[in-house]
Order: sequence, then structure tokens, then C-alpha cells
Amino acid sequence: MQKLKSLPELQKFVKEQRGLGKSISFVPTMGALHEGHLELARVGLQKTDICIPYIFINPKQFAPTEDLASYPKTLEEDLQKLSSVNVNAVYLPRMEDVYPDGFVTSVKLGGVALPLEGEHRPHFFEGVATVVAKMLLQCMPDIALFGEKDYQQLMVIKKMVNDLNIPVEIMGVPTVRDFQGLALSSRNAYLNNDELGIARQINKLLSRMGQELRGGASIAEIESRAHKSLLDAGFDKVDYITIRDAQTLLPPDKNTTSLRALMAAWLGKARLIDNIPI
Repeated sequence: MQKLKSLPELQKFVKEQRGLGKSISFVPTMGALHEGHLELARVGLQKTDICIPYIFINPKQFAPTEDLASYPKTLEEDLQKLSSVNVNAVYLPRMEDVYPDGFVTSVKLGGVALPLEGEHRPHFFEGVATVVAKMLLQCMPDIALFGEKDYQQLMVIKKMVNDLNIPVEIMGVPTVRDFQGLALSSRNAYLNNDELGIARQINKLLSRMGQELRGGASIAEIESRAHKSLLDAGFDKVDYITIRDAQTLLPPDKNTTSLRALMAAWLGKARLIDNIPI
């Protein structure tokens, strides 16, 4: 596994692989890797000849009050995990490769970026979209893979790539869960054993929302009960738990063809998100 520690090293590697006729997939990460990230890499290796994950903790997607300073940093363990799944190279950009002195450009978003996470973390998607656009243009892979656990992020990136004509296929990969259904997340490391037990109620609550909808309950009733259930389970604060149009993430209307149940809630110092199709 090659360690590409600068933009010139990445571009040299990509040029060499393209010269050999190789197809390339890209896996964006901020490190603190878990089985969900490794599954993205495995799918990348199934779909293309070469898979390049990158590890870059992006400061532009954290608000001043958020956990940038304490975000888990486990580079050596991350590299061992990537090596274990036989990825070909890992990109470890320097800050100046991503945000050189005088950097002032950002990707402005609307549409699917505005509800839900856009309401609660208004800085977030602009930071994500800017860094992902830069990384895609630096590497120009055939495919970039994102987990469905961050469903709204996946939809935002798909829209950005389409709007800006970036010639990269964006592929969503189903959420990887632990043995009790908890979506794997780097922020799960913040949870103690009691909190892990509480967090494992999320998937059950989301599934129950789908069952209640199919049983004829109204969305307003379902959302109200689900909100109360999260608090009763031990969550400290619920940002949202809701049923939305899976394409727009707005409340469903007569044009809606598919639905998604999504949630974000605080448990201790961890903000957990999850979603399922219903």
C-alpha cells in the first residue's frame, strides 16, 4: 500500500495507473476508520482496479463549538486497517494541498442541503462539498464511494457533482451496522457502555416508524411518538426524527415516490445520526 503524502504524489500515482489502463475508485474519510469505511474500500476494489481512500480531517465542516480538537485521530491504526483489505494506496494530503494560503473559494449549496442537517449545522455541507469537490478534482477517479449512513451528505454530493459536471460516478454503499443494529460511526467511540445500549435503540425506532406508517398512522403522529421514544430511551436532545421524501428530504407530497426515516440526536457528547428506507 503506497502512502501518497502530497498532491504531487497523488497525481503522479494516478497518472501512472491511468497509463496502465487502470480504473480508479476514491473513498473520502476523516480517519478513525471502522468496518463501514473498510466496506467502502472493499466495494471500491470490486468495482475498479485501484482503490484510493484519503484521510483528511476537514476543519471547514466543524463549527467553532463542535468537536474538531477532540475528533479521534488514529492514523497508524487506520493505515493498518486499510492495508488489511489490500487497498492500493492511501492519500494523506497536507493542509496546504487542500487549503493553500489565501484560499477563499467555497461551494454554495441549496436544495437538498437545506433541510435537516442544513437547519441544525448550517456550516456543515458547504465545508463537506468544498473539500469533496477539491479531492475529486485532484484525483479524478472513476467512482467515489460514500456510506448511506450519511444519507443527506450522499444526496448533496450527488447533486453537486451533477450540477458542476464533475465526471465522477458517486456510489452509495448500504450502512454497516453492529450485531445489534447500531450504525457504525467514528463518534461511537465517545459512547460508554450504558450509552451504547441506549444508542442501539435507534434502528429499532426507525424501523417502527415504517411499520406504523404502513399500519395507517399519520406522519405527524409517528414523528411525535418517535421523538418522545428517543428521550424516554435516554437521549439528551433530539434534533430531528422524521419521515421525508427520499429525493428532496422535504416532507412528502403527492409527487413523492420513496420515503426515508432519518434522525439526529445527542447522547452524552456524541451527536448520532441514522436513517433507513421505509
